[in-house]
Amino acid sequence: MTSTPRTTGGTPDDPAPDRPAAVRLAGPGLLDEARRLAPGAIALRRALHRGPEQGFDLPATQRLVLDALDGLGLDIRTGRALSSVTATLTGAADGPAILLRADMDALPVTEDTGLPFASRGAGLMHACGHDAHMAMLVGAARLLAGRRAALPGRVVFMFQPGEEGHHGARLMIEEGVLEAAGDRAGAAFALHVHPNLPAGAVRLRPGPQMAASDLFRVVVRGRGGHASAPHTACDPVPVACEIVLALQTAVTRGVAADDSAVLSVTRLASGTAAGVIPDTAELSGTLRTLAEPTRRHLHEVIARVAHGVAAAHGATAEATVVPGYPVTANDPGFTGLVHRAAADALGTGAVEVLPAPQMTAEDFSYVLRAVPGALAFLGACPPGLSPHEAPALHSSRMTIDEDVIATGIACHAAVALAFLAG
Repeated sequence: MTSTPRTTGGTPDDPAPDRPAAVRLAGPGLLDEARRLAPGAIALRRALHRGPEQGFDLPATQRLVLDALDGLGLDIRTGRALSSVTATLTGAADGPAILLRADMDALPVTEDTGLPFASRGAGLMHACGHDAHMAMLVGAARLLAGRRAALPGRVVFMFQPGEEGHHGARLMIEEGVLEAAGDRAGAAFALHVHPNLPAGAVRLRPGPQMAASDLFRVVVRGRGGHASAPHTACDPVPVACEIVLALQTAVTRGVAADDSAVLSVTRLASGTAAGVIPDTAELSGTLRTLAEPTRRHLHEVIARVAHGVAAAHGATAEATVVPGYPVTANDPGFTGLVHRAAADALGTGAVEVLPAPQMTAEDFSYVLRAVPGALAFLGACPPGLSPHEAPALHSSRMTIDEDVIATGIACHAAVALAFLAG
């Protein structure tokens, strides 16, 4: 990362309090303070929503974040290979460091919400809530900067491009985000809005919370010919269809019932004309797993099934698996800290254990492999809808209840204060 010189205020000269003082600063008062900050955060969210950018190169998004952090007395650095922002808040007393993350990139989706601040970017939309994530994290930075004199440690605010399939977190780790505070961060936390959970609800679980996600591709090679004489050819189309069915059976019969794996073939393509048997057929899709041994086993199964089915018909098959994000696994001890801190700040009824992992994937998993931490879902079901009715993440109609932005600000701050208080 490269430093961006910004002398935007300094550390007050007040005597540094001890850690119990930091504990006293947590609690229900955080939510009231977050609500006072919410209008500015909502305005930032809407500005970000209007101008979505995709992938690693997010100059306008980065500028909005930098401007929103201006004046808070943070050590701010920007990325070399991506438009990231890393901002470090140093408290008045020595202590550990915690990293808080928000992702920044949008999706190649054409928005269909009708919002007055809908995307102006052709074919791009913040359909996964990253605009809200940035707004909440900026709000948390503002809240915590106001308590710098009582902070026994450091908070690293990680604004990360390239979450939507581009491995941006891994790249930021390579550029040193975990060491941005000097010493390696001792913990990490992220929030992800979820329109299919009640607004304001915080849900997380110890251990695997989100799946590893890998891409696979199988190319079947036969021998083309005339559609009227398939016996003179080696038709790859029925071979590809049999591979699809065999892969489904291999998962349901090859993975234990108390394990989790989802294999979805999402694309099947072949041929150029109705009267021509093609030479090749291609299928591709995703594999999602919650355990590394199961993941490795199914990589082998995909290749074995493809080769075996093709060979049975006199064809050949080439199978390729491209590893995606690892399993997002929450540290059990830190998950307990999040439960206590969030319940203290938001009320005990707001926080519950997520009953089961979700098979979506997250590149915050790279951070959680490097340091203990957790990702939590923040319910954001829009007003007037029940959670099962709300358009899901990645939908062109996905919206959120903006009142939860205050909840997210308070939750980030509460977790940071609880960790720094030891």
